[in-house]
Amino acid sequence: MRAAPILALLMAAAPLQAAPELRVGSKNFTESVVLGEIATRQLRSQGLDTEHRRALGGSAILWRALRDGSIDLYPEYSGTLTQELLPDARRFDRKALTARLASLGIGISEPLGFDNGYALGVRREQAEALGIARLSDLRAHPRLRFGLSNEFMNRGDGWPGLRTRYQLDARQVRGMDHDLAYRAIKSGDIDVIDLYTTDAEIAYYDLRALQDDRTYFPRYDAVLLYRTEAYDNTPALRRLLDSLAGRIDRQQMRAMNAAVKIEGRTEAEVAREFLGLDSAVGKGASAGRLMRRLWQRTLEHLSLVGLSLLLALMIGLPLGILAAQRPRLSQAVLAATSVLQTIPALAMLVFLIPLLGIGAQPAIAALFFYSLLPIVRNTVAGLDGIAQGLRESAAALGLPRRVRLLRIDLPLALPMILAGISTAAVINIGTATLGALIGAGGYGQPILTGIRLDNITLILEGAVPAAAMALLTQQLFRVLERHLSR
Repeated sequence: MRAAPILALLMAAAPLQAAPELRVGSKNFTESVVLGEIATRQLRSQGLDTEHRRALGGSAILWRALRDGSIDLYPEYSGTLTQELLPDARRFDRKALTARLASLGIGISEPLGFDNGYALGVRREQAEALGIARLSDLRAHPRLRFGLSNEFMNRGDGWPGLRTRYQLDARQVRGMDHDLAYRAIKSGDIDVIDLYTTDAEIAYYDLRALQDDRTYFPRYDAVLLYRTEAYDNTPALRRLLDSLAGRIDRQQMRAMNAAVKIEGRTEAEVAREFLGLDSAVGKGASAGRLMRRLWQRTLEHLSLVGLSLLLALMIGLPLGILAAQRPRLSQAVLAATSVLQTIPALAMLVFLIPLLGIGAQPAIAALFFYSLLPIVRNTVAGLDGIAQGLRESAAALGLPRRVRLLRIDLPLALPMILAGISTAAVINIGTATLGALIGAGGYGQPILTGIRLDNITLILEGAVPAAAMALLTQQLFRVLERHLSR
């Protein structure tokens, strides 16, 4: 199978939308989404058509998206930039770092006014009972259970280096989502988590941020990274960067994080309030907004599932027919599609980003690959399952091979083929929720936001429609099978 024609087809099949003038990205945690929303709202207030691709995942995804032009700017931290994204720039001063970024076509704003460093946190009550105030104190408690964010587990400035610097002998260390870690430490399932020092949950859950007594962590000044091409061509972007320089202090950022995560306000409301923009919303607008959101997410989800399934049918059905006619080829095709099925969905999405960028296209490509196995396998099984006597009777009638295939073999194999397509569709509906991690939208968006904000209502806003769509799809295929079998 040649990859290039398929990728070209996928690119052509992606939903057609007018491109915004500027695209703002943000990472999958509240502070980044709030900062992304502030930038987006301010640019829109100047009449610029701006899209906020929110909660796109971790630093590596945003950095790659900025470099390949999928986004034009996003909030970042100086420590992450020099320790993780550009490790060759660890000893650079500001001037050298700016020059290094410029060589990549990227610019860096002046600091926004606060730093948001890493720390490790323990429940205050437990910390006082065990006498833990500094990171060095953890050495005396190797049985404490660590729950660290997945990104921190593997960063150059994360757990591996910290463990070495402090000679920690922790025996139970597991990676998990940063927001879920707060719930786990609250419930007592873990004892130590990594913190962002502007997290609102530190005070809310009464955690003690341990002192970095060996000065392991660098400064993490909040900045905006942007594409220099966009900067040169967009006066509104230049005005945005000037206006935000030094404007947000740590207390303000903590208050905005708390407004979203503790008080339950939206990032858009908090951003509008910070910018002093009109935030008046009619009381009766809430239900309307929910319905518009659901409709938009449904369209996005249907696009992801429908386009990927259509492509899988165009490729998988002929491949299955060909494999059924050639047993040796059948083994190779089924083996190849089985291997594709074993690749974890998140890894598949990350693999496709360098080829297709972020958004719907890599998500459609991943879903296409996952759809192939059930369609190809059931097509082969359906055709192989036709009784030999029927085949011989059709051949005895002197019917051409193509006619036998279209009028006898495929109709007889149809129930099995439809079962494969139905399975592929249902798998796609569930897997498509992960597309939200790379900006593909769909029902995964409210699910991820709900997990981040510990908001069950938001999680259900994505999970219930996805489940309903899967059940409805399964039922539709049953009706279709009964209708075609008459």
